[in-house]
Amino acid sequence: MAQLPDGEPVPDDGALPESALTGVGGRGFGVYLHVPFCASRCGYCDFNTYTASELGGADTEGYVEAVLAELALAAKVLPAPPRVDTVFVGGGTPTLLRPDQLGRLLEAVDRTWGLAPGAEVTTEANPESVDPAKLRALRAAGFTRISLGMQSAAPGVLRILDRQHTAGRAPQAATEAREAGFEHVNLDLIYGTPGEGADDFAASLAAVTGAGVDHVSAYALIVEDGTRLAARIRRGEIAAPDDDVAADRYLAAEAALTAAGLDWYEVSNWAADEAARCAHNLLYWRGGDWWGLGPGAHSHVGGVRWWNVKHPARYAARLAEGLSPGLGREVLTGEQRHTEEVLLRLRLAEGLPLDVLSPDGRTAAGRALADGLLEPSAYADGRAALTLRGRLLADAVVHALLAW
Repeated sequence: MAQLPDGEPVPDDGALPESALTGVGGRGFGVYLHVPFCASRCGYCDFNTYTASELGGADTEGYVEAVLAELALAAKVLPAPPRVDTVFVGGGTPTLLRPDQLGRLLEAVDRTWGLAPGAEVTTEANPESVDPAKLRALRAAGFTRISLGMQSAAPGVLRILDRQHTAGRAPQAATEAREAGFEHVNLDLIYGTPGEGADDFAASLAAVTGAGVDHVSAYALIVEDGTRLAARIRRGEIAAPDDDVAADRYLAAEAALTAAGLDWYEVSNWAADEAARCAHNLLYWRGGDWWGLGPGAHSHVGGVRWWNVKHPARYAARLAEGLSPGLGREVLTGEQRHTEEVLLRLRLAEGLPLDVLSPDGRTAAGRALADGLLEPSAYADGRAALTLRGRLLADAVVHALLAW
């Protein structure tokens, strides 16, 4: 059995406690598929990704076979859940796999558990990793939604982030995706990068809204330990991100995206309508179940969370031996599940039912309402929902409602 220091062992066959299997599918069920390959490593990224040189060559076919083996194991652990509502292929750069390889994996998910009618099927992509022919092939393989990593329209910002695409490529790729028949197209932005001016971010927002996409994600830059960006900041080559600047950028995003007809439904996400919202991420935020396939992928079923070994070679080796790739797992306590419910659901525009809070938490919600952090109309309906000011202080509001 494999184990993390802070997790319990994962059985070699991946079996779950009987309690976890109760009600599977009633909370929604999704599949996350992690593709660990990247053409190059961005300076801010600490995801579980590898370039071909780091792996001695990216064996995409071997990776596909390993994921198929994990799916076969998963079918024994969860033999009959309701059909799969969402599939999300992330990375890394999933589109470094050929469309036919991604299609094989999607077909295997369908054979294993069955895709629900109208299931949302998303792949991430870097703008330079797709072209019109590949986009058409992905759409034909069954992908309904694509999320393109734009980050910025400012060349200087892209250089600081070590992005490989040119400033205009992401909006162009979004147009190509719509022309290829994708029902929903997302562009990702990062704001608060050192050296990014207000005009730079305004140009990024104009490029996004001009591309005609129906979904935008915008995240403040987080400097992770161990990244090249963190090392450059530590050496004094560039300044650290500024929280006040990040708040200004968020307000600019809210104003521009709302004016373009995109409404926020989660603190960092805006969509043109309910159909355009990312159903897979909503499943996470609402406490659903999902199986994570691939190196380093995390899963959650019925209050049990587990994570796979990170390195692709070790992942494949364990599966070749007929063993679960799980490295460790935890059975969430009632208190942990409550904490996560408050933490995640408060980020949603729909908010959190006040009756899930403790008495102290409800008292704190009253104070947050008086401070202008919660919406009065939602509060009157029995929900805690963030105002715009509350979104800027979301972490502090969560802390208060949990009465920490």
